[in-house]
Amino acid sequence: METTKTYFFTDTAVMLGRSLRHVFRSMDTIITVTIMPIAMMLLFVYVLGGAIQTGTDNYVNYLLPGILLIAIANSIGYTSYRLFLDMQKGIFERFHSMPIARSAALWGHVLTSLVSNMLSLFIIVLVALIMGFRSSAGVIEWLGVAGMLALFTLTLTWIAAIAGLSAKSVDGAAAIAYPIHFLPLISSAFVPTATMPPAVRAFAENQPVTPVVETIRALLSDQPVGNELWLALAWCGGIVLLAYFLAMRVYRRAS
Repeated sequence: METTKTYFFTDTAVMLGRSLRHVFRSMDTIITVTIMPIAMMLLFVYVLGGAIQTGTDNYVNYLLPGILLIAIANSIGYTSYRLFLDMQKGIFERFHSMPIARSAALWGHVLTSLVSNMLSLFIIVLVALIMGFRSSAGVIEWLGVAGMLALFTLTLTWIAAIAGLSAKSVDGAAAIAYPIHFLPLISSAFVPTATMPPAVRAFAENQPVTPVVETIRALLSDQPVGNELWLALAWCGGIVLLAYFLAMRVYRRAS
């Protein structure tokens, strides 16, 4: 058992290195994922921010959590696309003919999504600091923010894995990102839900993104997280477990 676990972690590290090399050789992926959320942040802060009432004098502080989640949602299409290409080229079959852990190749893609997203989010936070973002959070709170962002990334990445492994075309693989983009837009990411019409408010307050946004916002402002933390963990934890098992099932069938 210990030998099997050792091979799994070693093989996964090798697959992670392979996927990361592909990403860093084509930096346009990270640039694209990073620039669009930054452009949205600039638009909302400097063009629309003055007309939006959030109860805070520093709109970028209110906006940043949602922008970070949009960046993650923007990236999962690339994860699905890379998985689709590996499936079409028979890369997984080649790996499976070798003495390596069977799921290591898939985990390599998943962890690559996590690493590349953390890099993109770091750049976005730096730009937000230049724009006036300020946080009273301590080290523990920042670690909590990083953990919540990592969990959200894994949640969307495993959903993207299902699409990438089962898609019949490139467009089908990348299409998973489109509906997920709407969730941050219809949440408390940009405006308080209290300002929304009743039907929209009901949806915004009962979908995964809002409690994640509110948790990150509370941590960054060093405020109590309340029940939003448990709602965020329940949503993300439940979805990631379901998506993981479905992705592994599709992976075994497809390969």
